[in-house]
Amino acid sequence: MKKNIVLLPGDGIGPEIMASAVKILEQIERKYNHQFHLEEQLIGGIAIDQVNNPLPEQTLAAAKKADAVLLGAVGGPKWDQNPSHLRPERGLLGIRKALDLYANLRPVKGFKQLLSASPLKEEVISGSDLLIVRELTGGLYFGEPSHRSNDQQSVIDTLSYTRQEIERIVIKGFESARLRDKKLTSVDKANVLESSKLWREIVEEQKVNYPDVETEHILVDAAAMKLITHPSSFDVIVTENMFGDILSDEASVLTGSLGMLPSASLAENGVGLYEPAHGSAPDIAGLGIANPIAMILSSAMMLRYSFNMTEEATAIEQAVEACINDGFHTADLKVAKGTQLSTTEMTEAIVNKLKTN
Repeated sequence: MKKNIVLLPGDGIGPEIMASAVKILEQIERKYNHQFHLEEQLIGGIAIDQVNNPLPEQTLAAAKKADAVLLGAVGGPKWDQNPSHLRPERGLLGIRKALDLYANLRPVKGFKQLLSASPLKEEVISGSDLLIVRELTGGLYFGEPSHRSNDQQSVIDTLSYTRQEIERIVIKGFESARLRDKKLTSVDKANVLESSKLWREIVEEQKVNYPDVETEHILVDAAAMKLITHPSSFDVIVTENMFGDILSDEASVLTGSLGMLPSASLAENGVGLYEPAHGSAPDIAGLGIANPIAMILSSAMMLRYSFNMTEEATAIEQAVEACINDGFHTADLKVAKGTQLSTTEMTEAIVNKLKTN
């Protein structure tokens, strides 16, 4: 099978972990007789430096024509003082909006061998395996108006959602739960926010179409608490943009590191974008110690969701788990036992598992 993939390495550790993903895809090509045409483009801070635009037109045009997009990470303190339109994050928000990537799927699974890497007690996180479905193109991050007053004494940010935007992400949540353990937790702040009241109404309307899915509502503050006290009680969480952003980062403690969490950003019809949940980590860029697993697992999600290559995706996931079971880990995972590997060494270990399994 032939597929065109746009690579957006971005900033910080982005190029290093993207190189790891490419090595994995090259092994998948050889093992399963596929052809992946890889095209690299600019986004984020490096794009600002080179063409004064965090999301160049050439990048966006290539992404729209691709079968899928892999993204490393954007941002860093180098660009913190730039005006808002020349911030690396504008590239990320811009491509999500332009490709209408409305649904972000972030699986969170506690690997048995890494339970000690989490700051939580092992008995609390044991058995945790959940999926966060986050609305990605609406809400507070995209609301208008959004500005600061001329006298710098007041600011306005607007949280805005349409019924259609909420309905499609809620449906994605129900469909995702139907493919897993058939339990959906809808997270909102319906005791305060009008947008959340509409959100809860729509969940109630839609649940009649999914009688096989157990549905519950929970306020976001209670959800945050439950996520670290009883995470195994969750199967699929569906929520709006900002709540999903915060909760999915909080969930990283279940795995011991953001470096373990992949994500998929999907459109209703069109190209999907796949990226690790972590940031650009400029403080460790170039040191060869970045954890490539989230990027590699994001590549597996690409194979599964965009290309229907279920066997290939599963092979990558099993290779990652086999390496973890062998005690291999990178510096970000503070485990008591095992062998610490560099970015390149961890990648090669996973490639070798793919070769032999």
